[in-house]
Amino acid sequence: MYLIMTDRFADGDHANDGPEAKGSADSAPAKAERANPHGWHGGDLRGIIDHLDYLQTLGITTIWITPVYQNHSPEAYHGYHATDMYAVDEHYGSLDDLKALSKALHERGMKLVLDTVPNHVGPRHPWVDDSPEPTWFHGTKANHTAAIMDFQPLTNPYAPWRDERNITEGWFADALPDNNQENPAVAKYLIQNAIWWTEEVSLDGLRIDTFPYVGREFWSQFHSQLHALYPSLTTVGEISNPDPQIVSSFAGGVTRNGVDTGQWSPLDFPLHYAIRNAFSGSASMEELAKVLRQDALYPNPERLTPFIDNHDLNRFASAPGGSLAANKLAMAFLLTVRGMPHLYSGDEICLEGYQDPDNRRDFPGGFGDGKNNAFQASMRSPTQTEIYDWTSNLLSLRKRTPALLIGSMQILYTSYDSIVYERTAGAQRILIAIHRGNEDTVLHISTAQTDLASHSINSHLFGEGTNRAESDGIAIELPRNGVLISSMP
Repeated sequence: MYLIMTDRFADGDHANDGPEAKGSADSAPAKAERANPHGWHGGDLRGIIDHLDYLQTLGITTIWITPVYQNHSPEAYHGYHATDMYAVDEHYGSLDDLKALSKALHERGMKLVLDTVPNHVGPRHPWVDDSPEPTWFHGTKANHTAAIMDFQPLTNPYAPWRDERNITEGWFADALPDNNQENPAVAKYLIQNAIWWTEEVSLDGLRIDTFPYVGREFWSQFHSQLHALYPSLTTVGEISNPDPQIVSSFAGGVTRNGVDTGQWSPLDFPLHYAIRNAFSGSASMEELAKVLRQDALYPNPERLTPFIDNHDLNRFASAPGGSLAANKLAMAFLLTVRGMPHLYSGDEICLEGYQDPDNRRDFPGGFGDGKNNAFQASMRSPTQTEIYDWTSNLLSLRKRTPALLIGSMQILYTSYDSIVYERTAGAQRILIAIHRGNEDTVLHISTAQTDLASHSINSHLFGEGTNRAESDGIAIELPRNGVLISSMP
C-alpha cells in the first residue's frame, strides 16, 4: 500500500491551483502558494492518475490517499480540516476525478483506500457557529477541553472517567471540533457519510484517522453497518502508540477493554517504532523480535500494516542514523516481515524531511520541475536510483513469493546487530537474514526443531550474503549492512 498526500504528489490539472483553486499553475498566486511550506501546492487526483504506471511498475497494488473532503481553510492542503464532508475539495479536482481514479486502479487490478475522519471536522466548518443540534460536538468553540494523546487510560480497567474523558471528548490539537458520536444523529450522519463515499467511489478500504479518540460503541456500529453492506471492505485505523498492548486493544475481535470495535486491523505503530530504532542504530535488532513476539495480542496479526514513514513523522532518511544503507535494510525487513506493508510516497527514493510540514515535501517531478524528475529513471540521482531499484526488486520478489505474502513466520536468531527469520507457505520456505553494522559477520544458525529442519538451501533470491549447510544447521555469511534472502525447499 502506498500513501499519497494528494496535494504534494503531482499536479495533473494546471487550472485548479493557487489558494482558491482557480488559478493556473504558472500564475503568481499559485507560485506564492507553492512557496509556502503550509500552502496548497497544486497536487490533485489527476496527478495521481497520470502516474499510475510509475506506481504499478514500482510494485504497488493499493493506493491510500489522504482525505478529499472540501477544506475551505488556509493551509488545509492535507485534507484533515473538513468544511464539507460530502464534497471533494476543488484543489484536488471533482468527484468525477475521484471516480476516474478508482476506475483506473480497478482496471489495473489495484485497490483504493480513502482516508476518513469521523473524529472531528475543521475549525471553519459551518457547524462550529451553527451546529445542527446543541450536542453535535463535545463542547463548543468557546468551552471545550483539549484532547490528550495518552491512550493508556482507555486500556486500564481501573482508570476513572476523569482520565478517559479528554481522550474521546477533547478537541484534537485544542482546535478541531470533536464530533459527539454519542448523539445518535451524529453517529448516523458519520456512518452514512462513510457508506456514501464507499458506494460512490467503489472503495476497497478506509483508513480511519485518530481512531482511539472515538468511543468503541460508535466503532462497533460503524463497522457492523459497513460490513453488512460491503463484506469485503477493509478498515485500517491510526492508533499512534509504541505499545502493542494498547494498539491491539482496538483491533477487531478484541473485547478486553470494551465492545469489539470491528476494525479490520490497526496500523502497526509498535513495529514502526522498532524498525526505526533498530535500523538507525539507536537500539538492538532484538527490539524487532520483542515487538513481534506480542503478535498473540492480535486476533489477526497477519493483517497488521507495518511501515517506516508516514505523513505525520520525520522522514527516516532525515533521522539520526537514517543513512542510505539503513534505509535499504529497513526496507528489506518491511517487505519480508508478516503483514501488509505500506510505503509513504518518496520512501522508494529516500526522500528526506524533518518536522511537519517538511516531511510533506513535493514529490520530485510532480510539479513541472525538470531538475530532478524521480518519476523518470533517467533523471534519478544515484541515491534515488539505488533505493528505488532495491525497493522495486524486493516488491517484485514479494509478489511472486507466496511465503512472503501470506506465510507463517519463525524468528530463528537475533543479536544486537542481526536478525534471521523464515517464512513458510505450503512447501515454500524462505530464509531472511539481515545484518546491521560496519563489519562482515558469520552467523551459525541451528535449524533443529524449526520449520527449516531437514531442509537444504536451494537458491539465492536476493542480497549479497551467502549461506552453507553445517552439521546442525546453516552458516550465513553477511557483509556489513547486508541482506540475504534464500529459498529452502
